[in-house]
Amino acid sequence: MAITDSELYRKARGCLYGVAVGDAVGAPAEWKTPQQIRERYGAIEGFPEPWDGPSEVGKGDGRFTDDTHMTRVLAQVYLDHGGHLDAFSFARRIVPPIADERRWVAERGQEMLLVDRLFYPEKWLLMRLRLANADPRLGGVGNMVNCGAAMYAAPVGIVNAADPEGAYKEAAEIFAAHQWSFGLEAAAVMAACVAEAFRPGASVESVVAVALDLAKEGTHDAIAATVAAARGCADWRQAIPVLRDAIRPFDGSAEDGVRDRGNGTDDWGPSRLKSIEEVPVALGFLVVAGGEFEPAVFGAANYGRDNDSIAGMAGAIAGALHGDGAIRREWIARIDEANRVDLDPLAEGLARLAVHLQQLQIAKAEKRALVFGQLAREAVG
Repeated sequence: MAITDSELYRKARGCLYGVAVGDAVGAPAEWKTPQQIRERYGAIEGFPEPWDGPSEVGKGDGRFTDDTHMTRVLAQVYLDHGGHLDAFSFARRIVPPIADERRWVAERGQEMLLVDRLFYPEKWLLMRLRLANADPRLGGVGNMVNCGAAMYAAPVGIVNAADPEGAYKEAAEIFAAHQWSFGLEAAAVMAACVAEAFRPGASVESVVAVALDLAKEGTHDAIAATVAAARGCADWRQAIPVLRDAIRPFDGSAEDGVRDRGNGTDDWGPSRLKSIEEVPVALGFLVVAGGEFEPAVFGAANYGRDNDSIAGMAGAIAGALHGDGAIRREWIARIDEANRVDLDPLAEGLARLAVHLQQLQIAKAEKRALVFGQLAREAVG
């Protein structure tokens, strides 16, 4: 059977396009409030036009942002490396695609270096790993704590399909080169959630259970709070203020659409008790939506704030749960056209790599079983 006929491929494709669709649906209203979104769009239930009106550039009409660009970069890094990544291989391979290679950035309407589009905590990859020559295992130390690693963690989950513990450990290792504290924890949990979504028979409840089992400290408590709040909501519209109230004690960030908090809050700094907003809220909308793709993404997009990242994470998990069939074909076509991309080769490559890595894992386990059997016999003897 061709890999493209497999459930594995359909889930990988659904995951990658889930990131892109969620990102593009939410992007025009990023860092707006729910009230502003209602006044401007009524409700976002597709690809809205740019916030300031029709334009061939800017966020809108299906053009995605840095979340999807970085997801594509990491997917290609895995394919080029041909195996699991550690902090050193990640650091060696992640910088050139963002700092040296020009690519089409649809929202800017031009080919450019991706590093010139990235937010400051993502530019950190260039500054720390190349310019500062930091030990990759310590590269994330000192960065602004945010969702910048979690937003592109989906490929880690894909190559560790159905192995959430493996995805968590690999993400925690490689993203240590980029993030730290609860920003690193969120990336590891996000990768684990994607990996669980690949398991046949997985559900939104099993994804949440994995998140709560693996998440530590503030991230765990924030997920528990948002999921509990989500269970009392009838639909995504009702859930918007409820989930914000649930996450507020953990993320500590400014209200009313204020993005540049600076020293006005301490939400950029490391903490054992805090959590980024995006992963818990994405899981909350998935619970409200019963794991379904569209209502989860719509809820995240209309939530405002960092809604493109929240919607991209919800889309990645729901796309992995249900496969590419959960995403409207016209939306996939619009993503490809608006951004001059084709995510199918990445989905196929990651599916093939996941199979290869599973085969290597089986062979390694069989070899160790033989060796350990000899050790045990000698101990008994």
